Amino acid sequence: MSDPTPGFLEKERIIAGPGFNRWLVPPAALAIHLCIGMAYGFSVFWLPLSKALQTAGTGAQTCAKEMSFFAELFASGCDWRVATLGWMYTLFFVLLGSSAALWGGWLERAGPRKAGVVSAVCWCGGMLLSALGIHLHQFWLMILGSGVIGGIGLGLGYISPVSTLIKWFPDRRGMATGMAIMGFGGGAMIGSPLAVDLMKAFATPTDVGVMQTFVVMAVVYFVFMMGGALGYRVPPTGWKPEGWTPPPAKANTMITQRHVHVKKVWGIPQFWLLWTVLCMNVSAGIGVIGMSSPMLQEVFGGALINIPAKFTELDKTQLAAIATVAGGFTALLSLFNIGGRFFWASLSDKLGRKMTYVVFFVLGGLLYASIPSSASAGSKLLFVGAFCIILSMYGGGFATIPAYLADLFGTQFVGAIHGRLLTAWATAGILGPVVVNYMREYQLGLGLPREQVYNQTMYILVGMLVIGLIANLLVRPIADKHFMSDEELAVEKRLAHEKAQAAEVGAGSGAAGTEQTSSLTVGLAWLAVCIPLAWGIYRTLVATAKFFH
Repeated sequence: MSDPTPGFLEKERIIAGPGFNRWLVPPAALAIHLCIGMAYGFSVFWLPLSKALQTAGTGAQTCAKEMSFFAELFASGCDWRVATLGWMYTLFFVLLGSSAALWGGWLERAGPRKAGVVSAVCWCGGMLLSALGIHLHQFWLMILGSGVIGGIGLGLGYISPVSTLIKWFPDRRGMATGMAIMGFGGGAMIGSPLAVDLMKAFATPTDVGVMQTFVVMAVVYFVFMMGGALGYRVPPTGWKPEGWTPPPAKANTMITQRHVHVKKVWGIPQFWLLWTVLCMNVSAGIGVIGMSSPMLQEVFGGALINIPAKFTELDKTQLAAIATVAGGFTALLSLFNIGGRFFWASLSDKLGRKMTYVVFFVLGGLLYASIPSSASAGSKLLFVGAFCIILSMYGGGFATIPAYLADLFGTQFVGAIHGRLLTAWATAGILGPVVVNYMREYQLGLGLPREQVYNQTMYILVGMLVIGLIANLLVRPIADKHFMSDEELAVEKRLAHEKAQAAEVGAGSGAAGTEQTSSLTVGLAWLAVCIPLAWGIYRTLVATAKFFH
């Protein structure tokens, strides 16, 4: 029997009453995703942190190359190497995938509000612990804070709105998840320039200002994430948008009206096919994201600043100039990564998820294969254009997959199933960069010119997309034996505290069981997330202008 007075975090308290405006839920999801998306932008801290002790005038040097990673975790007398700091970035995505897989089932029963609050505490608390690690110069505290505890917050925050949005927007599943997951791509676009500005403000001749930046960002993010978490509502069971009727059930349709239990997904072939689809799409894209700046510089060299010279022939001033141009290129790619999340996910509502992924793999394969030709021809326009479209499809793959899962597996456990599927992202986070980075080193070792070292890599990435295409084409509707019976579904709905009538809840449903939402409330909620997003886009466009200039 449920508690008659559930706490404000309990799922029973967030079932929306009649009159609630579903357009309040996407900005709540965006508020959380825009904060945790800063995981993509943590690299802005690496260089300042690698010179923290030297700036303080202690006479310290960078930790010796022969020092083990374990020793560097506890070293307090030397500056951390950039390569060591980069392990935090790897941990983010490994922990995101594994925590989403581990606690996805709990999230479905506890509800998005409780998961959002836990996410805020972990992500922001982890940043505060990292700030202490910077103050004491103990890297293990940073790894524990942002890497492990923050990584758990990332996983829970990432999947917290998925199931809820899909239930609120059964008519536009792709668009709804695209809006939220667009925020994750946009997080670094806001957080990176904000962090740079804060570090400049806090920096002194003896302090790089990173510790203070972590504290301020943790407090700001906590306010935003709690606002988002407390803004979550779930629809009562059986709710559907006014005037919308579900498509009639067909024997061989890719959209089911039934539900698969999360415990069964490991044994269902379609799960592993979609796991492969996501892993291959992300591996190809994430490998390129990590190397986009050096790739542009090495391929085009002096041509980026109208000097007829190769990368190895440039002096320090010229190298600094092309690095600025390449920074604009990276900013341009981030815009397409974000825009693609909303564009492709919304388009998938029209095309269907399977066909959308066919486009990703076929068009993506052709574009990757064209890169060596456009590079050898010296065509910056074709080279940059190809990568912009590729990055839009990389982002689109993330945003479309939750709707694909809901179509095949039903909506009851879609958040938990999505959490398990994100182990593909954790795998891709290692596979993609390893392939691109090691192939580059191998090609350089063979003595190839720098402008040609990426050619073979592009063809390997095409091979990955072919594997993804085959897996996607093999996806079929799920067999009847895998779906829950009506009795099993009823048990799960009880465990998830679902109710057919929101008015039964009382608290949070209004005095008369209604919850009328004013247009002003909706407008203010959207303004709260759109203003920071617009500022981030403006800062990115300023950086992009350097590329075109």
